[in-house]
Amino acid sequence: MFLLILGVALWWGAHLFKRIAPHARAGMGQGGKGAVAAALILSVILMVIGYRAADPGTIWWGPSPMLKGINNLMVLVAFYLFASSGSKNRIGTRFRHPQLTGFSLWAAAHLLVNGDLPSLILFGGLLLWALVEIVVINRTAPWAAPAHPIPIRKEWTSALATLVVFVVVGLIHGWLGPNPFGM
Repeated sequence: MFLLILGVALWWGAHLFKRIAPHARAGMGQGGKGAVAAALILSVILMVIGYRAADPGTIWWGPSPMLKGINNLMVLVAFYLFASSGSKNRIGTRFRHPQLTGFSLWAAAHLLVNGDLPSLILFGGLLLWALVEIVVINRTAPWAAPAHPIPIRKEWTSALATLVVFVVVGLIHGWLGPNPFGM
């Protein structure tokens, strides 16, 4: 459990470092990007190893067909929001933080179907991080929604990319662990 908590804490620290200590981060220059990237890679490794090794202990709730369906729908929307940020489609311009909103939705979806302590630490910790990150960014930087026209092809591209990524990630997820499609 220690590695899992350490991984989540490192994820938080690496992401919030430039917001909490902007002068220290700026003082690192370009080399700071590599250090933050290394910290994030290490955090993911620690979270994966820690989560897999953790004893679930008491399971308060688990997946049911209904919760799996809700989970899958939430993850699909989360992937769409995440893709919207990169493709700059209409929905991506309506949200200030489409990636963090999608990430929050992904984490909340996983909490729906995983009611054990390691899952609460992992997905709850990541959900809380994303929400804190949104608040911190909103307090430090002003935002105005982009006003340029959005071509319809960007909408279709985002939707198609979302479906492809959702199926691929779902298949890999089922290959490495629990099958999210219930097969």
